[in-house]
Amino acid sequence: MDPTGVFRSTKGKIWRVTANDEGALRVEVLQEGEWIPGRIGMVGLRLSESTTRLSDEAVAKLPQ
Repeated sequence: MDPTGVFRSTKGKIWRVTANDEGALRVEVLQEGEWIPGRIGMVGLRLSESTTRLSDEAVAKLPQ
């Protein structure tokens, strides 16, 4: 399973997980229209049944 992507919780929190060339993961949370650093522990939330992986179309509508 690819750990990277953009996700939404049932409460509406949006976060993205990215990986660098060495495989280290980074989490950023969308807050007030800006991506800010998030807790690495949020990586595990992507596996929750209540979490949705956003489609490419939905991601394209978010701020860069």
